Amino acid sequence: MTTSTTSEPPTAVPLLDLQALVVAVRRRRRLWCLMAVLGMLIGAAVAVLLPPRPSAVAKVLVVHQDDQPNDTGTLIRTDVELLGTTRIAGKALRSLGSPEEPEDFMRDYRGTGLTNNLLQIDVTGDSDTQAVARAKALADAFVADHVRRMRETAQAEAKALLDQRDRMRDELAQVNKAIGDRSPDTDPKASASIETLFARRAELNSRIADFDERAAEARTGTPKLIAGTQIVDGPRAVGHSLPKAAGTNAAIGLVLGLVLGLVLAAVGTVVADRPVLRREIAVNLGASVIAELPRAPRRWAEPWQRRRTRTARERLTTTLARTVRGSAEPVSLLELGCARTTSAIALDVARVLAAQGPVVVVDGLPGPQLATGRRKPGEPSVVSGEQAAAVPQQTRRLGVGSVAPGTAWTDLHHLGGRTVLVVRAGHGNAAWLHTVARQLADQGIAVIGVVLVDPDPRDPTDGTLWDGPHTAPRGPHERPARQNRGGISHAVEAVGEGRSRTERPSMPAARAPYSDQEVR
Repeated sequence: MTTSTTSEPPTAVPLLDLQALVVAVRRRRRLWCLMAVLGMLIGAAVAVLLPPRPSAVAKVLVVHQDDQPNDTGTLIRTDVELLGTTRIAGKALRSLGSPEEPEDFMRDYRGTGLTNNLLQIDVTGDSDTQAVARAKALADAFVADHVRRMRETAQAEAKALLDQRDRMRDELAQVNKAIGDRSPDTDPKASASIETLFARRAELNSRIADFDERAAEARTGTPKLIAGTQIVDGPRAVGHSLPKAAGTNAAIGLVLGLVLGLVLAAVGTVVADRPVLRREIAVNLGASVIAELPRAPRRWAEPWQRRRTRTARERLTTTLARTVRGSAEPVSLLELGCARTTSAIALDVARVLAAQGPVVVVDGLPGPQLATGRRKPGEPSVVSGEQAAAVPQQTRRLGVGSVAPGTAWTDLHHLGGRTVLVVRAGHGNAAWLHTVARQLADQGIAVIGVVLVDPDPRDPTDGTLWDGPHTAPRGPHERPARQNRGGISHAVEAVGEGRSRTERPSMPAARAPYSDQEVR
């Protein structure tokens, strides 16, 4: 018979799991909600504590000699830059009688081109009156400077035309003199020369008349430009509403804070690499999620929430007690990020088991969680790890320990040969979860399953492993090869270094018998 051994190819791990990222960011809603509220408060505080300076605004209609309908705003941008020069600022300061330097005054105002011919001047001051006065002085200075430049341009153009006309007149005088010096004769050559002089005289007369007309037009167009350039909206103070400014700044701060909080939460999630999905936690620990326990309700929680959490706690205790009774060797509860919750669960399980026989809780937690605590009469006995050897063999033992960083791994075997990991979702990173699985496998401790504390209620993944043994990776408790119907054996390998077990892809989640959470 020919046999073949196949192994499932490793599952491709995405560079960035968006599903896990969304769940992790949602779980850190405290951070981004706090950042949003903080941004809103800062925005409102800025509006109250740092109100804007009093300001005034004026609008000036600027008419250019070279105005064109298809102008892209080049001329008005030039006017804006001219407004921000020391010449305009100096003239405005002189009209105000202010000793302030033009360079300092230029920082208190700005120009904005609203259209191709409309310029807006915004000015700030120590008071509304000063701001209005500054705006008027700037507008007047700009209009006066613009009118002066238009006049100088027109005068320069007219002078150039008149100078050209005068040169033409001088040449015309020479032509007339040449015509007068010629005596009439019948010589054909002389007659042609006289005709040329007459033609030249006619051309000069025409050009002189043209230059006279152009010079007159240049002078006539200047008054139109001067009259068109004027202040169309007089300087006025800009009103400031504190409630409106506070509301606007608060809204802006809220949005910026929310965005910053989401970015920080996302970056922190990627950097920390703390699994929160059932699938990721099960894969990294090499054990299925057998139960879940919701987060303890807060003091101000509704009564129905407290009742639901209490019911879930009781059903979890019943489930774990049944698991401990069915085990032939001691069982331990090892916590990661939830020592207080694990201690309470261990005491509840011990109380249920005490009804059928003597039970001792072996406290292996690093802190004084159980051994030194006060207990009511009739409570199960709690001994420290050093006293575990003195416990009689016929007494059922329930170990409680920790797999947090700094754990003495060789001491965990004395708490029990089988264990249930009680893990808080999002507490340990992926590297440490895998370390926990490897260390438990090295110690020969079989992992029954994982109790997930504070799971995400909207986590769509299933924490049940599809293949592989129910122990940690690289452990000695590997599942033997199984035979198919045709007799071909398929070896199911445990998860090794760099390889993770796959999750059951299509198994629907069942409701937990102890809570409204889902059993994985």
